[in-house]
Amino acid sequence: MTAIPQGRTRRTTWVAATCALAVTGAVALTGCGSDDPDAGTNGVGKLPAATIQAKTRAAADAAPAVRLSGTVVTSGLTYTLDMRLKADGGTGSVTSKTGTFRLLRVGKQLYLKADADFWNHGGDASAGGKLEGKYVKVPQTDPAYKKFSGFTDKDVLLSGLLTLHGDLTTDGRHDQSGTRTIRITGDDGAGGTLDVSLEGKPFPLRLVRAGSAGTLGFSDWGKDFPVAEPAKSDTVDYGRQLPTS
Repeated sequence: MTAIPQGRTRRTTWVAATCALAVTGAVALTGCGSDDPDAGTNGVGKLPAATIQAKTRAAADAAPAVRLSGTVVTSGLTYTLDMRLKADGGTGSVTSKTGTFRLLRVGKQLYLKADADFWNHGGDASAGGKLEGKYVKVPQTDPAYKKFSGFTDKDVLLSGLLTLHGDLTTDGRHDQSGTRTIRITGDDGAGGTLDVSLEGKPFPLRLVRAGSAGTLGFSDWGKDFPVAEPAKSDTVDYGRQLPTS
């Protein structure tokens, strides 16, 4: 449940009281009722779509952490993500056609953890037994590093996602899990749509990517989480290129 800012509560009480006085005294006052859709909001709903996009990008970039979940289609492959990201690392799960695996990045070191079926999919029948359930160090020279590290990098991932294509327009006010939003679209939706919070900072809350390339939700903006190296007993340094997965 989204907490209602105290400022909004005080304003709502003030408006209600003022409207009551207006009725009693037969005085016409503006701002009473629901005539102003931006009452109690952060005001970005009044701005042009391009300005809203710039403000939401700035808010996202400045936030120290975020959680994102949903689907991303890249290079013809669909990945289901549930990731928590911050500047110095990230952690979470990724599901692809070969199964579900976990990613952990601490600084520049990336780890991948999966079951035997995932590793055996690469064609090395002996890999599954060695690597199953372990945090496997991914060398930065390994193709898997480039393939998966972006899923753990807040700046890289958000810069690639939070851009709508084509002519930007607003598409009305909406609601995401109880939070009021303003929706902006690129090329009337063909270039993607983005719901931006009208409460508090203008964080992006829901993205529908252009070209049916996935849908993502964003939450826990600014909420920190721990990222630490796994225990040595749970870590495997494979020592060579990882099996193709």
